[in-house]
Amino acid sequence: MNAIEDDAVVPGAGAVELMIHEHLKGMIKSVKGKARLGVEAYADAMLIIPKTLARNSGFDAQETVVTMHESHEATGELVGIDVDTGEACLPMDAGIVDNYNVKRNMIHSASVISNNLLLVDEVMRAGMASLKG
Repeated sequence: MNAIEDDAVVPGAGAVELMIHEHLKGMIKSVKGKARLGVEAYADAMLIIPKTLARNSGFDAQETVVTMHESHEATGELVGIDVDTGEACLPMDAGIVDNYNVKRNMIHSASVISNNLLLVDEVMRAGMASLKG
C-alpha cells in the first residue's frame, strides 16, 4: 500500500543505509565541535541494518560491510547484501526493494527517539545536581 501511495521504492538489502553512512562520513570534515561526534555516531548507527542482515544470515557482519564498501567503491552502484552468499549485490536488479515511506519514517523515528533519550539523560543530570546542593 505504501509503495503504491508513494509511487516510490528504494533499494533494499541495506543499500540505503550504506549510502547514508558513506554520505555522512564524507561530510564529517565540514562539521565542527561536538556536532562532529554526533554525525559520526549517527553514521555508524546507520550500519546496524546491514550488520543485522549479515548476522541473521550467518555471515560475519564486519566482513560483509567491508565487502559492500569495496563493491560500492569499485562499481559506484548502490549495493546491498545477498543473504544467500554474504556477498554484495545490486538490490534493484535482484528485485529487493523497501518502501520509501517506511525508510523515511524509520530514520525520522530514530532521530526523535535518540533526542528523547538524550533529554532524559540531561534531566537526570540536572536532578542529581540539585540533590547535591
